[in-house]
Amino acid sequence: MIKYKWEEPLVLHMIEEHINNSYELHYSMNSIQSTEFIFDAEHGEGFCIGNIIKYAQRYGKKYGKNQEDLLKIIHYAIILLGHEIGSKNKET
Repeated sequence: MIKYKWEEPLVLHMIEEHINNSYELHYSMNSIQSTEFIFDAEHGEGFCIGNIIKYAQRYGKKYGKNQEDLLKIIHYAIILLGHEIGSKNKET
């Protein structure tokens, strides 16, 4: 059995809940997310990286050491990674 040192199982659960909640809240308004339009316009990578930087710079400032900022950083990284994986799978 793996002995985690950094609360990884809890953190992964928090990430999953954050992503699920984001779909239930503002993403569910339309069947197509605005992020999809941004990727279709070939600006998705910059959009995700920009948001990662935005929330990283905001962490510890606007709302203090807000876990929500960290979750948003991770979520945008997951969106970008998922897009890259999906794009490579389409090529093969």
